[in-house]
Amino acid sequence: MAEKRGVFIVFEGIDGSGKSTHIRFLRQELQRRGFDVLSTAEPTRTGIGRLIRESIQAASSQMSPEVEALLFAADRVNHVKQVIEPALAAGRVVVSDRYVYSSLAYQGERGLDFEWVRLINKFAPKADLCMYLDISPEVGIRRMRRRRKSVFEVLSLQQRIRELYLRLVEEGDLLLINANRPVSEVQRDVWKAVFNLLKEKGLIDL
Repeated sequence: MAEKRGVFIVFEGIDGSGKSTHIRFLRQELQRRGFDVLSTAEPTRTGIGRLIRESIQAASSQMSPEVEALLFAADRVNHVKQVIEPALAAGRVVVSDRYVYSSLAYQGERGLDFEWVRLINKFAPKADLCMYLDISPEVGIRRMRRRRKSVFEVLSLQQRIRELYLRLVEEGDLLLINANRPVSEVQRDVWKAVFNLLKEKGLIDL
């Protein structure tokens, strides 16, 4: 009998939304229940991903939004083909820190049309669950103040990016999780969403 296909879960959010914290919690909870979990992230650690990271951390970056979006899409091709799809085919749970919706929000903030960004990412398989951790930009900036600043960490910019994420929530692409609350409350809602998905797929008992 062929092995059952795995599950693909994505976390999205503005900078400082707590994605790393909640991905770590979810990975540990899934592993405790016997699931084989792969945590991954975009941009990746490959050559293209490193180029993107260097660009977004440079305040003097002159990269056009079109080139930036195409680089993210190219990095995503490798991510899907070399990491995500093989893991799903092996029956693993893949948890990714960012995916296509980051391109829509961040490059959308730079003026690119959603439909064009969707078109160049048409190859990317849809995740089984995409959770958007929603926080106020002010909270996100405070959380990020000790980290190295990037061009994406300006308050007004984060506010515009959040508005685009909320648009994606309204369109039904993302599940909103209020991340302004205590960590334990956010974890409860994250696990509830994942539990319901696994139950729906017949992968977990009550």
